[in-house]
Amino acid sequence: MTDGCRPCVFIWAVLLLLPSVIMAYRPVIIVHGLLDGPAQFKVLTNFINESHPGTSVTTIALYDYTASVKPMWQQVEGFKEAISPIMESAVDGVHLICFSQGGLICRGVLATVPHHNVRSLIFLSSPLAGQYGDSSYFKHFFPIFIKSRLYHFCYTSFGQKISICNYWNDPHQRERYLKNSVFLAPLNGEVNHDNSTEWRNHFMHIEKLVLIGGPDDGVITPWQSSMFGFYDDDETVIDMEYQDYYASDAFGLKTLNSEGAVEKCVVSGVQHTHWHSDYSVYQKCIEKWLT
Repeated sequence: MTDGCRPCVFIWAVLLLLPSVIMAYRPVIIVHGLLDGPAQFKVLTNFINESHPGTSVTTIALYDYTASVKPMWQQVEGFKEAISPIMESAVDGVHLICFSQGGLICRGVLATVPHHNVRSLIFLSSPLAGQYGDSSYFKHFFPIFIKSRLYHFCYTSFGQKISICNYWNDPHQRERYLKNSVFLAPLNGEVNHDNSTEWRNHFMHIEKLVLIGGPDDGVITPWQSSMFGFYDDDETVIDMEYQDYYASDAFGLKTLNSEGAVEKCVVSGVQHTHWHSDYSVYQKCIEKWLT
């Protein structure tokens, strides 16, 4: 090789290595939902690895399947312990993808971690404002109840030891919900508590909040709960921007939205268990927020 060719070879070597240096993606952490586990997220992991090669993707294997009915604060503590080391080792931050019930677990984790470094927080069809509706999940756990009577069980100290009851939000039993909800009501700032300001400040450390859901979900009820909307006492859906916790900026949602940090991605034709394996959902709603 002549001396004149050596600079060319060096330049080509640098150019070949440059993409891998430039395209260093942040780690992605996935938190599963009710009656799920890591196995259900292999397709989503493949989507991420194909579009963002080299990305470290971790689906937390904790409270899988039937263990996912454990109390939500108990699960939050467990997931916090599993997620914290990943965040600590990621100097440039991480992305969180949280499916269904996992979205509420992620909210609990971020509210109670003082110095988290989550860049994109992606809620994939999560009951963020609560759940009030019959579904296959509901009937699996409460076959003898109808939704209008479930408050008799959920709004008791025993009922609050089951994850589903921790975010059961009966719009016709508002006082009972506010009095007995040990998880969702405090998390949404619907009741005063000593940690309100602290939780709000922690949650607002995120850079991007992505809300994904759609009218054909079939499980999250109302489906607008995935957008922080919910029923009033006439079961008319009130959008996020008209909820009391938004107007009072109880946990920072209004501020994040005013700063352009909130993205809503509504997709029709997707059933609840298909969100994490639908490539069009990944392309439209998730991919661009994982850089």
